[in-house]
Amino acid sequence: MAADLSQIVKAYDVRGVVPDQWDEPLAELFGAAFARVTGASALVTGHDMRPSSPGLARAFARGAVRCGVDVTEIGLCSTDQLYYASGALDLPGAMFTASHNPARYNGIKMCRAGAAPVGQDTGLAEIRELAERWSESGAPQPADRPGAVTRRDTLEDYAAHLRSLVDVSSIRPLKVVVDAGNGMGGHTVPTVLTGLPVDLVPMYFELDGTFPHHEANPLDPANLVDLQRRVRAEGADLGLAFDGDADRCFVVDEHGDPVPPSAVTALVAARELARNGGRGAIIHNLITSRSVPEVVKENGGTPVRTRVGHSFIKAEMARTGAIFGGEHSAHYYFKDFWNADTGMLAALHVLAALGGQDKPLSALVARYDRYAGSGEINSTVADQAARLAALRSAYAGRDDVTLDELDGLTVSAADWWFNVRPSNTEPLLRLNAEARDEATMAKVRDEVLEIIRG
Repeated sequence: MAADLSQIVKAYDVRGVVPDQWDEPLAELFGAAFARVTGASALVTGHDMRPSSPGLARAFARGAVRCGVDVTEIGLCSTDQLYYASGALDLPGAMFTASHNPARYNGIKMCRAGAAPVGQDTGLAEIRELAERWSESGAPQPADRPGAVTRRDTLEDYAAHLRSLVDVSSIRPLKVVVDAGNGMGGHTVPTVLTGLPVDLVPMYFELDGTFPHHEANPLDPANLVDLQRRVRAEGADLGLAFDGDADRCFVVDEHGDPVPPSAVTALVAARELARNGGRGAIIHNLITSRSVPEVVKENGGTPVRTRVGHSFIKAEMARTGAIFGGEHSAHYYFKDFWNADTGMLAALHVLAALGGQDKPLSALVARYDRYAGSGEINSTVADQAARLAALRSAYAGRDDVTLDELDGLTVSAADWWFNVRPSNTEPLLRLNAEARDEATMAKVRDEVLEIIRG
């Protein structure tokens, strides 16, 4: 195994093809390195349903145990269930998953005690450095006393904790189609929804890390088609789709139309503010719809704008004491969930909001979905900096716009805005545009794309 791990140690996690890029011996070194960097005497691990996940998780545990660290294995779980265990047990945690990536991939999402994030600036670089060194020189010397491995089932406790954070006691009966994409939602959803007045229509609940029906990535519209069709066929009140490790949740209404994650963010923000007496900070990234800060202000809260990326969201959650945060990618973060992201808790909020009144979901979310958005449009470019400079030059002299460079370039006017930001890993520029109406959005989008691709 090559000592250069730069291809698999990303900004926020470890991810790569198994066994071509990483394998169980390397997982064991990661376990030892994680133990060394966190300095913990105990940690918790969990894994998804991918064929390689149990072996990688066991190897990681062996590495930690060799260093004298006790390991609690919770086995099959969603990523937010691992965060629950890290928070409830106050232990560093490691989740073995590659989320929505194809079957041949696997990875590790790591956190410190209390589900605090581990990224390049918070320990991941040191973990990589140790694993690289030990892959050449051999594993570190074992501790005088090896750690112990225990097993613990946290699914019921996780579900009970989520239900304690949302009042679902008086919702009307709802018919809900859930597409788990053969991922971990098939494991967690039945337990979380137990006892609720929900007629659950399951789709692809069989745990299968080869993803035989479609990729477990609801961000791609192609992977929502089966859910949309089933919602319409069943006459359901709504549909929910989870990604492979079930930390993200996507929503479709009774017509099968996708509900933008920004609208879900605004809806949950309003509910969390009401639960907190109309006070609190709400985090949103800079490509979230303008409807989010508007709704936050209307409900007495303080919107806080951040860069794109979960490490920035979590850092701002901690810095500001925010009660909730949401992203365009359907990650939702809760103060009462150790500032970690959980799509399942967001789904419970949607069920509670819908079931607490008589309107259909499309009517309920209309107040939170106020603008026309382009979605994210990627363009391959030879020189990212040059194209951004061209955009800056094109808009800098206009009196009716403002420019900022918090993350890429954001240009804002009274009725529209756009953001263009470079990919960190590919020669791409990513465009997101939004406007008061569809025609204005299309005009802005096309103008910007002409400059980017010109």
